[in-house]
Amino acid sequence: MNFNFPLLRPIRILLFPLSIVYAFIIRIRNFLFDKNILSSTSFNLPVICVGNLAVGGTGKSPMVEFLIKNLKNEFAVAVLSRGYKRKTRGYALANPMSTVIEIGDEPMQFHIKFPDVPIAVGEERIVAIPQLLHDIPSTQAIILDDAFQHRSVKAGLNILLTDYNNLFTRDWYLPTGDLRDEKVSYKRADIIIVTKCPFEIDNEEKENIAREINVLSHQQIFFSAIRYGIPYHLTRFDEKKVSEDTEVLLVTGIANPRSLKKFVLDNYKTYYQLSYNDHHIYTIDDLKEIVRRYNNVQAKEKIILTTEKDAVRLAKFHNEIEELPFYVIPVEPEFLFDEAKAFTGLITNFIANFENAI
Repeated sequence: MNFNFPLLRPIRILLFPLSIVYAFIIRIRNFLFDKNILSSTSFNLPVICVGNLAVGGTGKSPMVEFLIKNLKNEFAVAVLSRGYKRKTRGYALANPMSTVIEIGDEPMQFHIKFPDVPIAVGEERIVAIPQLLHDIPSTQAIILDDAFQHRSVKAGLNILLTDYNNLFTRDWYLPTGDLRDEKVSYKRADIIIVTKCPFEIDNEEKENIAREINVLSHQQIFFSAIRYGIPYHLTRFDEKKVSEDTEVLLVTGIANPRSLKKFVLDNYKTYYQLSYNDHHIYTIDDLKEIVRRYNNVQAKEKIILTTEKDAVRLAKFHNEIEELPFYVIPVEPEFLFDEAKAFTGLITNFIANFENAI
């Protein structure tokens, strides 16, 4: 087992009996779906599911953005997400007046970056998909964000992500580990992507991981790393090439900032961190604490750095942030072993040939 939270490790181990109960419950649930006692519904258009077996931190949002970017000029794609931690319920289609509170941070991020792509939210995807198709009848394909474990909808193509630093094969069930679904559920995936790999991973390690996962004959496996871009200001959007002598106050409210911390440590002089829970809704008191911590950094060259997901939750403080050196670092997945074209080819072929396959 590989625990990502060393400070919580003793507590998580004490909760081991609960993880046995949890594992039993999800096994029963999957059994009921496998035996068609609980039903899954298919739709008469290409549905692509991007998900994982663990809670958070595998890079789903960058992968969804990669799909949008590579599909939107060829197909009329739409995205459906749950809208985690939003303050509303039910189905909603993003519009120019939408806020993070209404649709959630990740859908808001998609909407800001791809305003021409329909972005919808809905807890019950089996209900939300027909509503989305009613609102946007020209839709040719739907990307389901974080829906692998939600089996009421049967996607035509399942993409399963697993973190290189915490492969599902080495993990355990909640609350002792991070798994929210059975390990054996990986067999339902059509494509497996090992995310957050080091750029220097070689073919031998690639093959070892593929063997450990036990990739099946109907599955394709890919490996990706994280590529960080040039930071841009949170409100002014101007880019800033940060020097190696810069000290950084890193502000994060994401599930797994490990890769980002390593990047900052490798590229800047030093960093200080303010960590919040995943999907944290920032308050004015949080902003005051951020400013206080920034002012305490004793360096000539210093900035505040945050993630794109955090940025959409901080944007409401536009006036307060405008004069601060408050920067956002963009991120995108980079497929290793020169396999980006092979991956996008699988997706485009699935959509293009969908009618012939049903």
